[in-house]
Amino acid sequence: MPALVLLGAQWGDEGKGKATDLLGGSVDYVVRYQGGNNAGHTVVVGDQKYALHLLPSGILSPGCTPVIGNGVVVDPSVLLSELSGLNERGVDTSKLLISGNAHVITPYNVTVDKVTERFLGKRKIGTTGRGIGPTYADKINRVGIRVQDLYDESILTQKVEAALDAKNQILTKLYNRRAIAAGQVVEELLGYAEQIEPYVADTVLVLNQALEDDKVVLFEGGQGTLLDIDHGTYPFVTSSNPTAGGACTGSGVGPTKISRVIGILKAYTTRVGAGPFPTELLDEDGEALRRIGGERGVTTGRDRRCGWFDAVIARYATRVNGLTDFFLTKLDVLTGWERIPVCVAYEIDGKRVEELPYSQSDFHHAKPIYETLPGWSEDITKAKSFSDLPKNAQNYVKALEEMSGAPISAIGVGPGRDETIEINSFL
Repeated sequence: MPALVLLGAQWGDEGKGKATDLLGGSVDYVVRYQGGNNAGHTVVVGDQKYALHLLPSGILSPGCTPVIGNGVVVDPSVLLSELSGLNERGVDTSKLLISGNAHVITPYNVTVDKVTERFLGKRKIGTTGRGIGPTYADKINRVGIRVQDLYDESILTQKVEAALDAKNQILTKLYNRRAIAAGQVVEELLGYAEQIEPYVADTVLVLNQALEDDKVVLFEGGQGTLLDIDHGTYPFVTSSNPTAGGACTGSGVGPTKISRVIGILKAYTTRVGAGPFPTELLDEDGEALRRIGGERGVTTGRDRRCGWFDAVIARYATRVNGLTDFFLTKLDVLTGWERIPVCVAYEIDGKRVEELPYSQSDFHHAKPIYETLPGWSEDITKAKSFSDLPKNAQNYVKALEEMSGAPISAIGVGPGRDETIEINSFL
């Protein structure tokens, strides 16, 4: 059975958790392949709301095996706290698998993240301060700590000491901070080893064998396309690859085994943190979208910046991910607007630009060119089929589909698990 990739087609926070959860009952494995606890998914099951930060959303689906792949960076304290919280609420977490090759967020990674961001001042990136970037930097610099290292005290000690030789020089001499004792870090990390050990596995082998056995595997991206380290609005991006290619490197499953790539699109646009945002609304409409949509980061608690739908970045997401389908979320939030603007192109230096400019400078200066579509006032949260939607809502969806370059196969009309219209099955 081929694998499916599900990812954010904007700047993240599009509702991937809802989409993953919708499919979770029909798939055998759900895999997080990048990012860390800087991402968050909100999943509503009945009258229960679950905020997941590191764990795959499939952990809420009975019979589904949730997997944290090698491309994820893991904060052990956050992982154990999240598992404990779910266990207290009666969720079975025993099937979780964690790649032994996943990198560990250490206490010094968190410290470096926070002091560096403060040092940047007005030039800050807008990180979550959770050590994600420094951990990926250690990985690339080949001084990272992997989950498997927690089970060899000698290797762990050598690696921590080597990493801190350089980091303590930076902390003390550049940032005027105290040096971090290697022994304390090793002791803390070893304290997590026994608790995590039941979950650690060779997930590359497990996932490839599952696909050979005709199991359904769903790969879940953490952030959105425009936050990709290579293809996003650099440098205001995350430190990994949430785009479709990252699913392969972050899990060890080859691209020939992936049959569908599903992009999650919000019916408007949001982003958290600094960086360019052409359709951002700094007015009453922006505040209304934030209030009605509950636009506050699951992990950070920060208010999200809000704006109208941007078809330019949707087309870009289709291209760089090879999207086969879209899942449009939060259509219900737009109920009540008489007219709804949609960005169809940009104006840059007096010229109309139809596609996302490769130049960072050009994108910073891009001004949205809008087409306005008629809105609707009817409640759509009870709609079960596309034909149940008001005519103007149907036209809005059709217009977004045509502009974005891939079919919209499902529509979220409310936050609940059952408040979704499925047009084309993903399986």
